[in-house]
Amino acid sequence: MGNRLSKIATRTGDNGSTGLGDGSRTQKDSVRIHSLGEVDELNSFVGLLLCEDMPADLREELVTIQHDLFDLGGELCIPGYTMITDDHVGRLDDLLEKYNATLPALSEFILPAGSRAASIAHVCRTVCRRAERSIVTLGKTETINDHPRQYVNRLSDLMFVLSRVLNRYAGGSDVLWHHDRKRG
Repeated sequence: MGNRLSKIATRTGDNGSTGLGDGSRTQKDSVRIHSLGEVDELNSFVGLLLCEDMPADLREELVTIQHDLFDLGGELCIPGYTMITDDHVGRLDDLLEKYNATLPALSEFILPAGSRAASIAHVCRTVCRRAERSIVTLGKTETINDHPRQYVNRLSDLMFVLSRVLNRYAGGSDVLWHHDRKRG
């Protein structure tokens, strides 16, 4: 990669366009750029989650996920390029199995609440769902691989599971939704 980012203020985007990884340009409000932005925002929130106290192995897994998200952004940035594979999706499936095995079955919906770390994991989940929707929309207008969509789908599920794990790590538990709760 060398010194590709030696100059940040290029002014080439002043007209509302931006460069893609293949050298082509597109409008900053294109579906592809929206997808890139959603993945970038997700990666930033995962970085925020990493500021919280958590088990060391989970921390390392989240760092790997951040690298994957950077690769996913690279794939979205270069039309026709592949960086996310079955192995990436399979790793998330393995993490889902690992962490689900430690949790009791749910009989009620849970609220996105509890510890600060769990709440940030829920924010990651919702931003991930938005990124997924954006990638699905991109796939309707341009040819993209299936793996980026599959990856963010699994990742949103994992963030839900990790919110439960992080609540327990903080000494709490799930915050249950009570459908018959009196409001008023």
